[in-house]
Amino acid sequence: MVLSGRTPSRRRLAAALTVLSCVVTLTAAGCTGDDDDGFRPGAADVGDPYVPGRGNGGYDVTHYGLDVRYDPKTDRLTGRATITATATQDLSRFNLDLVGLDVGAVTVADERAKHRRDDGELVVTPRDRLSRGRAFTVAVDYAGVPTVTDGELGSGGFLHTDDGAIALGQPDSAATWFPVNDHPSDKASYDIAVTVPDGLSALSNGVPGPKSSADGWTTWRWSEHTPMASYLSTLVIGNYRVVNGEHAGRPLVTAVAASLPANGGAAGSLARTGEIVDFLASRFGPYPFDAYGGIVVADDRIGYALETQSRPVYGPAFFTDDHPNPGVVAHELAHQWFGDSVSLHRWSDIWLNEGFASYAEWLWEEHDGGRTAQRNFELQYASTDWSQPSVEPGRERMFGTAVYKRGALAVHALRRTVGDDIFFRILRTWTTERAGGTATTSDFVALAERVADRQLRPLFDAWLVGGAAPTLP
Repeated sequence: MVLSGRTPSRRRLAAALTVLSCVVTLTAAGCTGDDDDGFRPGAADVGDPYVPGRGNGGYDVTHYGLDVRYDPKTDRLTGRATITATATQDLSRFNLDLVGLDVGAVTVADERAKHRRDDGELVVTPRDRLSRGRAFTVAVDYAGVPTVTDGELGSGGFLHTDDGAIALGQPDSAATWFPVNDHPSDKASYDIAVTVPDGLSALSNGVPGPKSSADGWTTWRWSEHTPMASYLSTLVIGNYRVVNGEHAGRPLVTAVAASLPANGGAAGSLARTGEIVDFLASRFGPYPFDAYGGIVVADDRIGYALETQSRPVYGPAFFTDDHPNPGVVAHELAHQWFGDSVSLHRWSDIWLNEGFASYAEWLWEEHDGGRTAQRNFELQYASTDWSQPSVEPGRERMFGTAVYKRGALAVHALRRTVGDDIFFRILRTWTTERAGGTATTSDFVALAERVADRQLRPLFDAWLVGGAAPTLP
């Protein structure tokens, strides 16, 4: 430890001896060498057991400005991330999640900062310590060949493809292509500029901005100014048929991989995006973002659809050449309210995302002339394994049937218990009062009880976590 040029006081000497003791005994908690005068490092983990090592403490991000360049021929990504944040404690240093990329210069408040890598973490020590409540800007220059992760939903992270790349994945993927506080509890707005070789599309979240070209490269710009969880960010680069339109006064951008049929099921399904959004808005309240859209990729490694904010991404297996699938579109668009606008505070409450999106499929199917929501409820009730809970399902089951289908059963049970008027009032109140923020199961139960003016906790306990089939309401 190097102290300033002043003669150290007894207090400073004692602190230094404490640090040396901590280093010798390898005791991490509370022994940092940076807690002088109350300043200490931010936590290197947000403490969510479902995503160990992800997220960071000590600060709150308000905005990411990303400027990246990707060359498919070399699979090399270069970028600068400009991150605006506020210290939530007296901060001596802090971490950002960043996997597998090399870091050049780092500045904090326009001053060069020390930095080092610690596995999937970028550890930043600013020249001047950051007092609680202080707003500051971090700029990180980085480059390298991005990595792929294998998660519960298959291959995720930054995937190199035959004609470009796809950055996608849940519960994490953002840290494979930019430095980030990678947990949904810290949402932020985004401006994203992506430079790719001429002729390729570069698609991302939010409102499209002006494109510019120079020296064989084209820069695409996107802005998502409504707070977004990091795992909802995406980057899709390649040969795509991009359709720019407008719906309800907002841009609607859809894209289908050029290798898929121009008039196939994928294109036909995305063409119904505006219609499906309008129906869902009639049930859930006003659409929460400034743009609409969707992207269908052709890479078979993407065996899922993901509710990336304002522009969901769909894997190719959901569609055939002559068979549209508006149900999956309804599911991902419902997430724009449940999961994107109102996001999880912890992953153990993921049923708040998937249960409502699965229920939206039932609502849309009934609206579109198929089975009623009640009939889907009856069929699912008869086949459900009640031993698996929807809340706290365990990390290995966070994308299991209990989260999706048992969660949907709980939603319909609430509807049958309180009646349609109060039920949809609960949903619209939830999406209004919690818009742009995060929430827990307890938050939803409390709001439902307030709107319905009755006790509902036993109902939710039975339908979400009870070990036996609940009595039908």
